[in-house]
Amino acid sequence: MSSPRLTAALDSGSLVLPEGRIAVFAPAMGADLSALSREPVQIISRFAPDAAYWQGLGYDVRQAPEGDYAAAVVMIPRAKDAAKGLLAEAAAHATLLIVDGQKTDGIDSILKSLKAIATPDAVQSKAHGKIFWLASPDLADWAARPRTVDGDFITRPGVFSADGPDKGSQALVAALPTLTGHVIDLGAGWGFLSRAILSQPGVTTLDLVEADLTALDCARENVTDPRAQFYWADATRFEPRALADTVVTNPPFHVSRAGDPGLGRAFIDAAADMLEPGNRRHIRVQGHPRGETPSRPALIRPNLPQRLQETPCPFPSQARPPSLPVQPMAWASLLRGISSSRARM
Repeated sequence: MSSPRLTAALDSGSLVLPEGRIAVFAPAMGADLSALSREPVQIISRFAPDAAYWQGLGYDVRQAPEGDYAAAVVMIPRAKDAAKGLLAEAAAHATLLIVDGQKTDGIDSILKSLKAIATPDAVQSKAHGKIFWLASPDLADWAARPRTVDGDFITRPGVFSADGPDKGSQALVAALPTLTGHVIDLGAGWGFLSRAILSQPGVTTLDLVEADLTALDCARENVTDPRAQFYWADATRFEPRALADTVVTNPPFHVSRAGDPGLGRAFIDAAADMLEPGNRRHIRVQGHPRGETPSRPALIRPNLPQRLQETPCPFPSQARPPSLPVQPMAWASLLRGISSSRARM
Protein backbone atom coordinates (compact mmCIF):
# COMPACT_ATOMS: atom_id res chain seq x y z
CA MET A 1 0.00 0.00 0.00
CA SER A 2 1.27 3.46 -0.89
CA SER A 3 2.03 5.46 2.27
CA PRO A 4 2.31 9.27 2.58
CA ARG A 5 4.08 9.09 5.95
CA LEU A 6 7.66 9.23 4.65
CA THR A 7 6.79 12.10 2.32
CA ALA A 8 5.03 14.01 5.10
CA ALA A 9 7.94 13.58 7.52
CA LEU A 10 10.46 14.83 4.95
CA ASP A 11 8.28 17.67 3.70
CA SER A 12 7.71 18.94 7.25
CA GLY A 13 11.45 19.12 7.86
CA SER A 14 11.20 16.98 10.98
CA LEU A 15 13.07 14.18 9.23
CA VAL A 16 16.30 15.14 7.49
CA LEU A 17 18.15 12.49 5.54
CA PRO A 18 21.94 12.38 5.81
CA GLU A 19 24.11 12.47 2.72
CA GLY A 20 24.91 9.07 1.28
CA ARG A 21 23.29 5.85 0.20
CA ILE A 22 19.78 4.95 1.39
CA ALA A 23 18.52 1.39 1.68
CA VAL A 24 14.77 0.77 1.48
CA PHE A 25 13.85 -2.62 2.91
CA ALA A 26 10.85 -4.60 1.66
CA PRO A 27 8.79 -1.92 -0.10
CA ALA A 28 5.69 -3.42 -1.72
CA MET A 29 4.94 -2.51 -5.30
CA GLY A 30 3.22 0.87 -5.38
CA ALA A 31 4.77 2.11 -2.13
CA ASP A 32 5.34 5.88 -2.14
CA LEU A 33 9.06 6.59 -2.50
CA SER A 34 8.52 9.86 -4.38
CA ALA A 35 10.18 11.90 -1.61
CA LEU A 36 13.50 10.11 -2.17
CA SER A 37 15.92 10.91 -4.94
CA ARG A 38 16.33 7.72 -6.95
CA GLU A 39 20.10 7.83 -7.42
CA PRO A 40 21.19 7.11 -3.81
CA VAL A 41 18.41 4.57 -3.17
CA GLN A 42 18.98 0.84 -3.14
CA ILE A 43 15.90 -1.38 -2.82
CA ILE A 44 16.33 -4.53 -0.71
CA SER A 45 13.63 -7.00 -1.76
CA ARG A 46 13.38 -10.77 -1.52
CA PHE A 47 9.90 -11.05 -3.04
CA ALA A 48 10.14 -11.59 -6.80
CA PRO A 49 7.07 -9.58 -7.96
CA ASP A 50 8.11 -6.56 -5.86
CA ALA A 51 11.74 -6.82 -6.95
CA ALA A 52 10.70 -6.92 -10.61
CA TYR A 53 8.40 -3.92 -10.12
CA TRP A 54 11.11 -1.69 -8.63
CA GLN A 55 13.70 -2.85 -11.12
CA GLY A 56 11.26 -1.98 -13.89
CA LEU A 57 11.10 1.57 -12.51
CA GLY A 58 14.86 1.87 -12.79
CA TYR A 59 15.85 1.33 -9.15
CA ASP A 60 18.94 -0.55 -8.05
CA VAL A 61 17.45 -3.71 -6.52
CA ARG A 62 19.34 -6.20 -4.37
CA GLN A 63 18.28 -9.16 -2.29
CA ALA A 64 20.52 -8.32 0.68
CA PRO A 65 22.24 -5.14 1.89
CA GLU A 66 25.73 -4.52 0.58
CA GLY A 67 28.06 -2.40 2.66
CA ASP A 68 27.00 0.54 4.81
CA TYR A 69 24.24 3.10 4.28
CA ALA A 70 23.63 6.58 5.61
CA ALA A 71 20.01 5.64 6.29
CA ALA A 72 17.70 2.68 6.04
CA VAL A 73 13.95 2.81 5.59
CA VAL A 74 12.18 -0.36 6.74
CA MET A 75 8.59 -0.94 5.66
CA ILE A 76 7.59 -3.57 8.15
CA PRO A 77 5.87 -6.80 7.16
CA ARG A 78 2.96 -8.22 9.10
CA ALA A 79 4.83 -11.04 10.83
CA LYS A 80 6.45 -9.56 13.93
CA ASP A 81 9.46 -11.86 14.01
CA ALA A 82 10.11 -11.11 10.33
CA ALA A 83 9.79 -7.36 11.01
CA LYS A 84 12.28 -7.63 13.86
CA GLY A 85 14.67 -9.53 11.61
CA LEU A 86 14.50 -6.83 8.94
CA LEU A 87 15.09 -4.11 11.53
CA ALA A 88 18.11 -5.96 12.92
CA GLU A 89 19.55 -6.32 9.42
CA ALA A 90 18.91 -2.66 8.57
CA ALA A 91 20.32 -1.37 11.87
CA ALA A 92 23.52 -3.37 11.32
CA HIS A 93 24.14 -1.58 8.01
CA ALA A 94 22.82 1.97 8.46
CA THR A 95 23.51 4.99 10.65
CA LEU A 96 19.90 6.24 10.73
CA LEU A 97 16.98 3.81 11.04
CA ILE A 98 13.55 4.88 9.73
CA VAL A 99 10.60 2.58 10.43
CA ASP A 100 7.27 2.85 8.61
CA GLY A 101 4.19 0.66 8.94
CA GLN A 102 0.45 0.27 9.16
CA LYS A 103 -1.38 -0.34 12.43
CA THR A 104 -2.81 -3.50 10.90
CA ASP A 105 0.75 -4.72 10.28
CA GLY A 106 1.74 -4.27 13.91
CA ILE A 107 3.65 -0.98 13.89
CA ASP A 108 2.47 -0.14 17.43
CA SER A 109 3.81 -3.41 18.79
CA ILE A 110 7.16 -2.91 17.03
CA LEU A 111 7.39 0.65 18.38
CA LYS A 112 6.69 -0.55 21.92
CA SER A 113 9.35 -3.26 21.65
CA LEU A 114 11.91 -0.84 20.24
CA LYS A 115 11.27 1.72 22.98
CA ALA A 116 12.47 -0.86 25.48
CA ILE A 117 15.87 -0.68 23.73
CA ALA A 118 16.20 2.90 22.49
CA THR A 119 14.21 6.13 22.32
CA PRO A 120 13.03 7.28 18.87
CA ASP A 121 13.90 10.84 17.83
CA ALA A 122 10.32 11.36 16.70
CA VAL A 123 7.10 9.45 16.10
CA GLN A 124 4.45 10.60 13.64
CA SER A 125 1.01 9.13 12.99
CA LYS A 126 -0.71 9.37 9.62
CA ALA A 127 -2.96 7.31 7.35
CA HIS A 128 -3.67 4.53 9.88
CA GLY A 129 -0.01 3.98 10.60
CA LYS A 130 3.15 5.39 12.13
CA ILE A 131 6.64 6.40 11.09
CA PHE A 132 9.51 6.91 13.51
CA TRP A 133 13.27 7.22 13.33
CA LEU A 134 16.37 7.04 15.49
CA ALA A 135 20.10 6.40 15.40
CA SER A 136 20.45 2.70 14.68
CA PRO A 137 20.55 0.77 17.96
CA ASP A 138 22.07 -2.65 18.52
CA LEU A 139 19.31 -5.06 17.50
CA ALA A 140 21.44 -8.18 17.20
CA ASP A 141 19.05 -10.06 19.48
CA TRP A 142 16.28 -9.46 16.93
CA ALA A 143 18.13 -11.13 14.05
CA ALA A 144 16.04 -13.67 12.13
CA ARG A 145 17.05 -17.21 13.02
CA PRO A 146 16.07 -20.53 11.46
CA ARG A 147 13.77 -22.92 13.25
CA THR A 148 13.18 -26.65 12.85
CA VAL A 149 9.59 -27.87 12.37
CA ASP A 150 7.84 -31.16 11.65
CA GLY A 151 10.93 -33.24 12.24
CA ASP A 152 13.81 -31.77 10.28
CA PHE A 153 12.35 -29.04 8.03
CA ILE A 154 14.04 -25.64 8.30
CA THR A 155 11.91 -22.49 8.15
CA ARG A 156 12.61 -18.81 8.86
CA PRO A 157 10.54 -15.89 10.14
CA GLY A 158 8.07 -14.47 7.66
CA VAL A 159 7.74 -17.44 5.32
CA PHE A 160 4.28 -18.89 4.82
CA SER A 161 3.35 -21.42 7.50
CA ALA A 162 6.68 -20.99 9.29
CA ASP A 163 5.49 -23.02 12.30
CA GLY A 164 4.89 -26.17 10.27
CA PRO A 165 2.98 -27.50 7.26
CA ASP A 166 -0.57 -26.17 6.94
CA LYS A 167 -3.47 -28.64 6.96
CA GLY A 168 -4.21 -28.08 3.28
CA SER A 169 -0.67 -29.03 2.29
CA GLN A 170 -0.85 -32.13 4.45
CA ALA A 171 -4.10 -33.10 2.73
CA LEU A 172 -2.53 -32.43 -0.65
CA VAL A 173 0.43 -34.70 0.12
CA ALA A 174 -1.97 -37.47 1.15
CA ALA A 175 -3.90 -37.04 -2.11
CA LEU A 176 -0.93 -37.19 -4.49
CA PRO A 177 -1.25 -39.86 -7.21
CA THR A 178 1.64 -41.79 -8.68
CA LEU A 179 3.82 -39.19 -10.39
CA THR A 180 6.30 -39.61 -13.23
CA GLY A 181 8.48 -37.43 -15.41
CA HIS A 182 8.87 -33.68 -15.10
CA VAL A 183 6.94 -32.14 -12.18
CA ILE A 184 6.56 -28.48 -11.19
CA ASP A 185 5.83 -27.43 -7.61
CA LEU A 186 4.32 -24.00 -8.22
CA GLY A 187 4.67 -21.86 -5.12
CA ALA A 188 6.94 -24.39 -3.44
CA GLY A 189 7.46 -22.47 -0.19
CA TRP A 190 10.01 -24.12 2.07
CA GLY A 191 9.73 -27.49 0.35
CA PHE A 192 7.20 -29.57 2.28
CA LEU A 193 5.29 -30.70 -0.84
CA SER A 194 8.48 -31.00 -2.87
CA ARG A 195 10.03 -33.53 -0.54
CA ALA A 196 6.88 -35.65 -0.76
CA ILE A 197 6.89 -35.43 -4.55
CA LEU A 198 10.53 -36.52 -4.72
CA SER A 199 9.79 -39.56 -2.56
CA GLN A 200 8.33 -41.05 -5.75
CA PRO A 201 11.01 -42.75 -7.89
CA GLY A 202 9.19 -42.08 -11.17
CA VAL A 203 9.79 -38.32 -10.90
CA THR A 204 12.76 -37.41 -13.08
CA THR A 205 12.90 -33.63 -12.51
CA LEU A 206 11.19 -31.31 -10.05
CA ASP A 207 11.11 -27.54 -10.54
CA LEU A 208 10.55 -25.65 -7.29
CA VAL A 209 9.12 -22.23 -8.16
CA GLU A 210 8.80 -19.71 -5.33
CA ALA A 211 8.52 -15.90 -5.17
CA ASP A 212 9.78 -15.55 -1.58
CA LEU A 213 13.56 -15.95 -1.71
CA THR A 214 13.76 -16.62 2.02
CA ALA A 215 11.34 -19.54 1.63
CA LEU A 216 13.25 -20.80 -1.40
CA ASP A 217 16.51 -20.69 0.56
CA CYS A 218 14.81 -22.86 3.18
CA ALA A 219 13.69 -25.24 0.43
CA ARG A 220 17.30 -25.58 -0.74
CA GLU A 221 18.17 -26.83 2.76
CA ASN A 222 15.11 -29.05 3.04
CA VAL A 223 15.24 -30.62 -0.43
CA THR A 224 18.67 -31.97 -1.31
CA ASP A 225 17.62 -34.47 -3.96
CA PRO A 226 19.66 -33.91 -7.16
CA ARG A 227 16.44 -34.06 -9.23
CA ALA A 228 15.36 -30.72 -7.71
CA GLN A 229 15.88 -27.42 -9.51
CA PHE A 230 15.15 -24.09 -7.80
CA TYR A 231 13.66 -20.98 -9.38
CA TRP A 232 13.12 -17.60 -7.71
CA ALA A 233 10.21 -16.26 -9.73
CA ASP A 234 6.65 -14.97 -9.74
CA ALA A 235 4.70 -18.22 -10.06
CA THR A 236 2.01 -16.58 -12.20
CA ARG A 237 4.63 -15.51 -14.77
CA PHE A 238 7.08 -18.38 -14.62
CA GLU A 239 7.99 -20.01 -17.93
CA PRO A 240 9.57 -23.44 -17.46
CA ARG A 241 12.47 -24.54 -19.61
CA ALA A 242 10.36 -27.54 -20.60
CA LEU A 243 6.64 -28.16 -20.24
CA ALA A 244 5.62 -30.42 -17.38
CA ASP A 245 3.92 -33.77 -17.04
CA THR A 246 2.42 -32.70 -13.70
CA VAL A 247 1.93 -29.43 -11.81
CA VAL A 248 1.38 -29.46 -8.06
CA THR A 249 0.30 -26.21 -6.44
CA ASN A 250 -1.07 -24.96 -3.14
CA PRO A 251 -2.15 -21.51 -4.39
CA PRO A 252 -2.58 -18.48 -2.14
CA PHE A 253 -5.94 -16.73 -2.08
CA HIS A 254 -4.88 -13.64 -0.17
CA VAL A 255 -2.36 -10.79 -0.24
CA SER A 256 -1.41 -9.69 3.28
CA ARG A 257 -4.70 -9.40 5.18
CA ALA A 258 -6.88 -8.94 2.11
CA GLY A 259 -8.57 -11.83 0.32
CA ASP A 260 -7.70 -12.05 -3.36
CA PRO A 261 -9.38 -14.98 -5.14
CA GLY A 262 -7.91 -13.71 -8.41
CA LEU A 263 -4.42 -14.61 -7.19
CA GLY A 264 -5.38 -18.25 -6.71
CA ARG A 265 -7.02 -18.32 -10.13
CA ALA A 266 -3.87 -16.82 -11.66
CA PHE A 267 -1.89 -19.73 -10.16
CA ILE A 268 -4.32 -22.23 -11.66
CA ASP A 269 -4.22 -20.56 -15.07
CA ALA A 270 -0.41 -20.47 -14.99
CA ALA A 271 -0.26 -24.11 -13.91
CA ALA A 272 -2.48 -25.23 -16.78
CA ASP A 273 -0.30 -23.31 -19.21
CA MET A 274 2.80 -25.21 -18.08
CA LEU A 275 1.47 -28.64 -19.02
CA GLU A 276 2.84 -30.63 -21.94
CA PRO A 277 0.50 -30.15 -24.96
CA GLY A 278 -1.64 -32.99 -26.21
CA ASN A 279 -1.44 -35.16 -23.12
CA ARG A 280 -3.69 -35.84 -20.17
CA ARG A 281 -1.99 -34.59 -17.03
CA HIS A 282 -2.93 -33.58 -13.50
CA ILE A 283 -2.93 -30.35 -11.61
CA ARG A 284 -3.32 -30.68 -7.88
CA VAL A 285 -4.77 -27.63 -6.18
CA GLN A 286 -5.44 -26.83 -2.55
CA GLY A 287 -7.08 -23.60 -1.51
CA HIS A 288 -10.32 -21.81 -0.79
CA PRO A 289 -10.75 -18.13 -1.66
CA ARG A 290 -11.82 -16.13 1.38
CA GLY A 291 -15.43 -15.08 1.17
CA GLU A 292 -16.34 -17.65 -1.47
CA THR A 293 -18.23 -20.85 -0.74
CA PRO A 294 -17.65 -24.04 -2.72
CA SER A 295 -20.71 -25.47 -4.44
CA ARG A 296 -20.44 -28.76 -2.51
CA PRO A 297 -18.35 -29.94 0.43
CA ALA A 298 -14.59 -30.11 -0.11
CA LEU A 299 -14.66 -28.96 -3.72
CA ILE A 300 -13.48 -25.59 -4.92
CA ARG A 301 -14.88 -24.10 -8.13
CA PRO A 302 -12.87 -21.12 -9.33
CA ASN A 303 -13.40 -19.86 -12.88
CA LEU A 304 -11.46 -22.59 -14.62
CA PRO A 305 -10.40 -22.83 -18.25
CA GLN A 306 -12.65 -25.08 -20.32
CA ARG A 307 -9.91 -27.62 -20.80
CA LEU A 308 -9.74 -28.23 -17.05
CA GLN A 309 -12.37 -30.74 -15.95
CA GLU A 310 -13.20 -31.07 -12.26
CA THR A 311 -13.32 -34.39 -10.48
CA PRO A 312 -14.39 -35.01 -6.86
CA CYS A 313 -12.11 -34.13 -4.00
CA PRO A 314 -10.14 -37.15 -2.77
CA PHE A 315 -11.45 -36.42 0.73
CA PRO A 316 -15.29 -36.41 0.65
CA SER A 317 -16.85 -34.58 3.58
CA GLN A 318 -18.02 -37.88 5.08
CA ALA A 319 -14.60 -39.55 4.83
CA ARG A 320 -11.88 -37.10 5.77
CA PRO A 321 -8.84 -38.61 7.48
CA PRO A 322 -9.14 -37.84 11.20
CA SER A 323 -5.50 -36.72 11.31
CA LEU A 324 -6.09 -34.18 8.51
CA PRO A 325 -9.17 -32.11 9.42
CA VAL A 326 -10.13 -29.82 6.55
CA GLN A 327 -10.90 -26.33 7.82
CA PRO A 328 -13.38 -23.98 6.05
CA MET A 329 -10.47 -22.05 4.54
CA ALA A 330 -8.43 -25.08 3.53
CA TRP A 331 -10.35 -27.09 0.96
CA ALA A 332 -8.64 -29.59 -1.27
CA SER A 333 -9.69 -30.31 -4.82
CA LEU A 334 -8.52 -32.42 -7.70
CA LEU A 335 -8.41 -31.04 -11.23
CA ARG A 336 -7.69 -33.02 -14.36
CA GLY A 337 -6.11 -31.03 -17.15
CA ILE A 338 -6.02 -31.65 -20.87
CA SER A 339 -3.48 -29.23 -22.30
CA SER A 340 -3.84 -28.82 -26.06
CA SER A 341 -2.00 -25.55 -26.69
CA ARG A 342 0.31 -22.99 -25.14
CA ALA A 343 -2.21 -20.17 -25.54
CA ARG A 344 -3.00 -18.22 -22.39
CA MET A 345 -6.41 -19.10 -20.99
